[in-house]
Amino acid sequence: QVQLVESGGGLVQAGGSLRLSCAASGNIFRINAMGWYRQASGNQRELVAGVTTGGSTNYADSVKGRFTISRDNAKNTVYLQMNRLKPEDTAVYYCNADILPSTSRYYAYNYWGQGTQVTVSS
Repeated sequence: QVQLVESGGGLVQAGGSLRLSCAASGNIFRINAMGWYRQASGNQRELVAGVTTGGSTNYADSVKGRFTISRDNAKNTVYLQMNRLKPEDTAVYYCNADILPSTSRYYAYNYWGQGTQVTVSS
């Protein structure tokens, strides 16, 4: 069984930094794209940043220049470095990944982590 486990959320003052981590574990054959989404109270879940297996990245306009996504393929882990945080970045952040499990090497399934709270105070 495959699962994603996030860590690194918390409370920070505006202008501060946090680093989120998400480790995939279980019977994994290969991980394709990985990404981070967030959902603020009363809002829909939105894409924050994504990274392909080859390292190509994309970002929401609201975080460009402040957030950096990266991955360590050897550790099956994706990171989100968040700098110059703003109160509007407050949300639950979710890790997402397309993973081919060992039991199904030709079909990728989409997995979500449980979410980690990020709160930015003004």
